[in-house]
Order: sequence, then structure tokens, then C-alpha cells
Amino acid sequence: MSYEPLPEGQLAAVVTFLEMRKPPTDQVPASSLSFRRIHNPDPGEYRQLFRRIGRHWLWFSRLTMTDAELAAIIQDEAVELYVVIDELGTDIGMLELDFREANECEIAFIGLLPELAGRGHGRWLLAETLQLAWRDGIRRVHVHTCTLDHPAALPAYRTAGFRPCRFAVERFRDPRLLGILPPDSAPQVPLLGTPMSMESRPAS
Repeated sequence: MSYEPLPEGQLAAVVTFLEMRKPPTDQVPASSLSFRRIHNPDPGEYRQLFRRIGRHWLWFSRLTMTDAELAAIIQDEAVELYVVIDELGTDIGMLELDFREANECEIAFIGLLPELAGRGHGRWLLAETLQLAWRDGIRRVHVHTCTLDHPAALPAYRTAGFRPCRFAVERFRDPRLLGILPPDSAPQVPLLGTPMSMESRPAS
């Protein structure tokens, strides 16, 4: 066993890439939640949803993009964005499916508000996601997760029928220190350093 040095202000995570080569046969469990498809998403509104759902798990990749860069992805005809809503119509989750690779679907982002954990909603969300992902012409559905994600994510993917196909180690500057996410995001991950204010961030 060996230890690799990690520069100050950086985080590291083990990433697991998973794939599914045939549709699951399990039925979708009942739920009070539902989906609403968002056509031609506005980058600003997308960021609000992305930040709200993902800040607890340090999602930040889409927050560093310009409007043009983000729109090129989320407004592509082969990318589908869904908002998960509860029985009152409140936005409580998101799903992004990427069909830009021929015969494949990537579950790019999937998540619910953390306070909904432990109620069975995640099992419903993943089952419904696979119903949307597997369509005519699709031969592979894939997703990746990391050790900064919810601890139930990887077991849930495996239970749903995904199998690991490769692994990697990801290193990146803590987005809370860069001012991309608030300092109180992901309280389960130690914040080691002084956060940079939005005013003092360097121009990207």
C-alpha cells in the first residue's frame, strides 16, 4: 500500500464506470413522484436546478461553463432533461439523459434532494430512468459514480443491473474553495482551506 500526495485545496475520488447491455425486466415501483420534460432548457434555470440538487454531492462541472458551452450540451436534440416533481408540483430532483453517442445512452446526471433519502424514491427514479433510456436502437446504457456520491448510489446501480466496467481516480480543486459552491455544501466532506469569495474569483 502507498499514499499519493494530494495538493492543498484539492479533493480526490474513486470513480466507478458502470454499464448495462440489456434492458432490465423488473417492474417500476409505485411512487407519488413524476417527471416533467424540459425542452430547450435555459442555462440559468438549469444551473439553479443543478446546484439545488447536486450541491450536497459537490456537483460543479456545469457551473463552470459559459452559457454558450452549457447550451451546446443541454439544448442538443440528443440530450433530454427531466425535472422530478412531487405531488404538489415542486421540483425535487433531476435527470439528464445523453443520446449523442450512437446506440448508447449515458445517464449524465440523476439525483433527488438529500432529504428524500431512505423513502424508496431513489429505486423508483432509477427504474423510471431505465424505462426512458432503453428505446429502439439503444444497445448500451452507462453511468458513473464516485466516492463523493451518496453511499447508496453504487449498490443501487448494481442492484438495478449495471456492472462495473472500469475505474479511475479523479482529482480536482475543491469547488467550495473556489467560490463555485457555498462553503456549507457537502458538509460530510471536510473543507480544508479558506473559501474564495465570488468577487475575488479569477476570470474564466
